[in-house]
Amino acid sequence: MAYADLAFANIYFGERLHTEPWDSATISDRNKALAMATRDINRLDYVSAKVDADQENEFPRVGQSEAPDDIKIACCEIALALLDGVDPEVELSNIRVKSDRFSGVGTTYDPNSVPEHIPAMIASARAWTFIKPWLREYRNIRISRVS
Repeated sequence: MAYADLAFANIYFGERLHTEPWDSATISDRNKALAMATRDINRLDYVSAKVDADQENEFPRVGQSEAPDDIKIACCEIALALLDGVDPEVELSNIRVKSDRFSGVGTTYDPNSVPEHIPAMIASARAWTFIKPWLREYRNIRISRVS
């Protein structure tokens, strides 16, 4: 089951600008996009634990009765990006390009400043801002060798 159902997504997009890919998509494609977005969200590592170890999705977490609105909104934003043709795999491979030129116009990418959502394979930077507060902070883990 997707984090955001069609009713939630339609209300959310009804209050948001620039939703043409959602507006023009079929109901079937909308449902597929929400399901894909949910799978992408489920691949990440979150703080706390699932309410039930056997539940299908990563949310709700302990102390919650349902997925928080942040996660539902992230699901909608990823679905919108996917319907707009954003492919996280292509985005990730494009970051590796050091320089690209065409008829005197060029682009150079800095592989050291990759937006966080791209290696996480999340199709939307906006969605990432809703997901990130729920993630474990790997930078806070200290690993040391003990002899």
